[in-house]
Amino acid sequence: MSKEIVEAVKALEQEKGISADKLMDALEDALLSAYKKTPGAAKYARVDLDHETGDFLVFELILPPELEEKLLAEAAEAQEEEEREIDPETGELREPEDPELDPEMIAPYEDQITTRDVTPEDFGRIAAQTAKQVILQRIREAERMMMFDEYQDRVGELITGIIQQSDKRYTLVQLRERVEALLPKSEQVYNERYDHGMRVKAVITDVSDSTKGPAIVVSRRSSELIKKLFELEVPEIADKLVEIVGVAREPGYRSKIAVISHADGVDPVGACVGPRGSRVRMVVSELRGEKIDIIPHNDEPARFVAKALSPARVREVIVDDDERQATVIVPDDQLSLAIGRDGQNARLAARLTGWRVDIKSETEFSQEDQDVEYEGEEQSDGRCMAVLSNGRRCPNAAIEGSTYCGLPAHQALSRFQTNQIAILTSIPEAEVEILADPDADEGQVSAIVEKAEAEFVEEVAEPEDEEAAVEDAEEPAADEPQDEAPEAEPVAEEAEQS
Repeated sequence: MSKEIVEAVKALEQEKGISADKLMDALEDALLSAYKKTPGAAKYARVDLDHETGDFLVFELILPPELEEKLLAEAAEAQEEEEREIDPETGELREPEDPELDPEMIAPYEDQITTRDVTPEDFGRIAAQTAKQVILQRIREAERMMMFDEYQDRVGELITGIIQQSDKRYTLVQLRERVEALLPKSEQVYNERYDHGMRVKAVITDVSDSTKGPAIVVSRRSSELIKKLFELEVPEIADKLVEIVGVAREPGYRSKIAVISHADGVDPVGACVGPRGSRVRMVVSELRGEKIDIIPHNDEPARFVAKALSPARVREVIVDDDERQATVIVPDDQLSLAIGRDGQNARLAARLTGWRVDIKSETEFSQEDQDVEYEGEEQSDGRCMAVLSNGRRCPNAAIEGSTYCGLPAHQALSRFQTNQIAILTSIPEAEVEILADPDADEGQVSAIVEKAEAEFVEEVAEPEDEEAAVEDAEEPAADEPQDEAPEAEPVAEEAEQS
């Protein structure tokens, strides 16, 4: 038996990577347990196993009475410090067992202990059977640990498996021979079927050790699944030229991903879509028809939020940096598309950007704007007070300590009594910069303001003068006879043409 044991141990060390010394130590413990089960076994015993030849002997340990009492007292004291267990059948506390002396407790007193060889004559058969069981057990444990070490560092990795079993609680996915992963109900997509023998891709979310082997949990609902599928289909993502910086997903319905390019000349959206949509089509096919919106990432929150609400068209985005809230104005016919079914589009956009999104139609927003008086008031709601040439307020947020945003033209309006941007149309850009500068020369500023206000008033007054000329021309003079009235018609026509 000894030669066979040594050869088997050395072979296992080479093939399985199991330490020969550890296996021999485990075999010693197993032989000692087997000896204690034999009739007439000594109360205290030790097994010595030669690691080179495989020969073993069983020795009885004869302890002096004083030493035995001392060690038993220490063992009983240590046992009392441990919490007493509750019997699950009766619900009562279990009575403590008689204390036993472990070989570790006896080892320091070897010089006081006498030994006697008590190796049973027929112990070879028992030893061979015990050795076989120990070796098989250690092989299983080694394989389990190797498998755990292999998969514990693969959390977040995309794997492909074959469906082995599926029921209401979970689905078993075979990754390779003797390795199975668990796809729980909570990680499954509601509208997907998992039939026996079907290939499926999933992401590893958790790996834990257990007595039956490593428990590997995979997911089909994780946002990481979309990232890994695009990395598989898009070479630019695998090469780090394009990066997916954000994913918002409602599994089985729709997903939005934000992409950014790290290389000049590489379109991140076009790279993910592929020629004629071939790349994104493969991802959609693997996700069983789930819709995917690919959004170019932008550092400007307003532009990013507007793109995130795709496919809806956006007119304006008003952002509040302090509250991280974005008010989005869309055309009336795009309101339902921007919100999406049950608010899905707006919900995904908010999750992707990290901003609260409030969507309003143009009609609704214009009605709210009419309640705000722009002229001659210091009222401010956090937005820039400048009124653009189309009659709408600037959508930007006002900077701290001002009622206008950071644009020089809008800062220049603080020099005037009006907040109409049209007052600046008659002055050059260089003078606008002077007005926007808070440290500019007051004399120079006053001259520019007077000139701009004078020209702004004249523009408004000109149409009134023309209308007055037309009215005067159309009314006949009181001191002229009525029959000469037709002569005034050419004057009216000339005034209208002018």
